Amino acid sequence: MERREFLAAATGLTAATAGCLGRSSGNTAGTETTDYDVGMSTREFKPAEIEVSAGSTVVWRNTSSHAHTVTAYDDSLPDGADYFASGGFENQTAAQQGWFDGAGGALYSGDVYEHTFEVPGEYVYFCIPHEASRMVGTVTVTE
Repeated sequence: MERREFLAAATGLTAATAGCLGRSSGNTAGTETTDYDVGMSTREFKPAEIEVSAGSTVVWRNTSSHAHTVTAYDDSLPDGADYFASGGFENQTAAQQGWFDGAGGALYSGDVYEHTFEVPGEYVYFCIPHEASRMVGTVTVTE
């Protein structure tokens, strides 16, 4: 069973016994499915830490009403890893400049960003407008 399928099944069971989780695709017919790995609240990534296998694609969904970004710290990337940031920027400086020049890379409520992690290691990322509030997350990629 794929990780997202497992999460969807687990979320459906939890939703059936505990009510609405807020981590759904928006389906209100009682068949909620998780279609992302990391959500975003007002000032945090949920979960803040995630572990995946090399070759996995992580999906972030803005589940709040505030604009957010997913922006890798340049110095956190393992050797040989591709840079990632919502908005498709090539490095952290470009991503930050894009944000300050007009909200480049912004993910608004319901927007999705995804990145495939090929190189094992730890990747630390942040939300540009909420970095001062410590909106930081970590993806740990295993072999």
